[in-house]
Amino acid sequence: MKTLSSCLILLAFIDLGLTLECYVCDNQEDNRGKCVTTIKTCEYGENVCLTEIKWGSTPYWQQGALKQYYVSKKCSTKEKCENYRKSNMPYCTHIWYQDWKCSECCKGDRCNYYIISGSSRHSIYSTAFYSALLFSVLYTIL
Repeated sequence: MKTLSSCLILLAFIDLGLTLECYVCDNQEDNRGKCVTTIKTCEYGENVCLTEIKWGSTPYWQQGALKQYYVSKKCSTKEKCENYRKSNMPYCTHIWYQDWKCSECCKGDRCNYYIISGSSRHSIYSTAFYSALLFSVLYTIL
């Protein structure tokens, strides 16, 4: 029984460190479809998920063109993501008549399901799950 418990603890920590999964999509018009169904296992060193949302005119500009959202999601390193986020801050205005873009970094499997404001919620659930698993295994051993 102790061997099984030890293996479960080891697997939980391996899963936390080596297999980050992020939702990925590029310039989609909303946070549906591809942006919430396409999952990528990140490369070695990519330890956060990056989400970007842009508001602007369509790529084929025409006079009086309506503005729309563009959502992109991908794996990133923490350093690159933070630098990208800082560079977008002056343009993250949410003013409807101007083009703008905002980005967010989150850590945890599939934490970038939501756009910007709710993405860290999923990471909290993952942490709670692994904490409960560890507690139950330690309780069984002791």
